[in-house]
Order: sequence, then structure tokens, then C-alpha cells
Amino acid sequence: MSRQVFLYDPPDRFVAGTVGLPGRRTFFLQASSGPRVTSVALEKAQVAALAERMDELLDEVVRRSGGSAPVPAMAPTEISDNAPLEAPVEEEFRVGTMALAWDGDEQRMIVEAQALVELDAESDEDLAEAEERLLQDEENGPPMLRVRLTGLQARAFAKRALDVVNAGRPPCPLCSLPLDPEGHVCPRQNGYRRGA
Repeated sequence: MSRQVFLYDPPDRFVAGTVGLPGRRTFFLQASSGPRVTSVALEKAQVAALAERMDELLDEVVRRSGGSAPVPAMAPTEISDNAPLEAPVEEEFRVGTMALAWDGDEQRMIVEAQALVELDAESDEDLAEAEERLLQDEENGPPMLRVRLTGLQARAFAKRALDVVNAGRPPCPLCSLPLDPEGHVCPRQNGYRRGA
């Protein structure tokens, strides 16, 4: 079966968002252009890593260009997008592998999110070989979301993504573990329940 690529070049909107209550949230990347919307599910840590690496890559682009690249140093507040994900949120796939690149000719950030794939291998060598084949197979690989963003769009995405990640449950002041509305068993309180 041939690979399905959801390409947005450029998207009207590309955001990270969640569905559900803090502590039970499902994280999504959502790209849209006109009536077309693609949502892919991923882990909170993947969203955080993507946003942090995106900011680092943009900082490096600015540094190497001597400030001449069309990339703002910070996300401009006038284009911040705090709207919820477009409903209905229908998961196309769960993300396994992500990649970032900067296209210097087009001055665009390229974000790729590839579907999670289970590989059967009997040894570490077989697994490494299967992973390499999978990454090199452009025609028959797993589904992929590919988004090309301007520097401005990329900065705005990274800021919102970090805000979404940090908008979860507040940390316990003693142990820093997340507090549920009904409290949690705090290891620093010798197992006694601590309220929110």
C-alpha cells in the first residue's frame, strides 16, 4: 500500500492542542488549510520536545544568518492563536517519529510526523535494519503529516505548544508531582493524601 502524506504547504493553521481534562488529556497536532483538517495524536513529551527543538533550530537559523533570516527572535503576540482545536477532532494516526528541518532556499521550517509502526525483529541488528528500511521507504512507508511553516508560523507554533504542555495539573509544592483535583499520595508526606 502506498504511503499517505498529508501535506500542508503552507497551512492556514498549525497548532498543538488537547482534548480532555488535565491529567487525562490527549495531545494533538492539527494542520488545516481551507476546509481540509488533519489531526494526529501524540504524547505530551513529544509535543514538548517538538516545540523546544523548533525554538532551538530557529535560534540557530537566526545565529547563522546573522539576523537576516525572516525569523523573529520571539513569537509575536499579535499572531498568537489560543483558539481550541477545530472540531470534530478525528485522529488520522498516532505519531511515532518526528523530524524537523530548515529549508534555506525557501526559508521554511519543515515538520514531519510519521505514524507509529510496530516492527517485528528477532535481534537488535534486525530491528536496526528494519528501522532503516522504514525511514528510507518514501513510497510504502507509514502515513505522514508534513507541514512547511514560515519562521513566524514556527515561532508561534512553538510558543503555543509549550503553553499547552504547561497548562496541565499544578505541581505539588512538596514533591513536584502533578496534583489531581482530589489530591494525590505525596511521597514527602509519607503517603498521606494531600489536597489540591
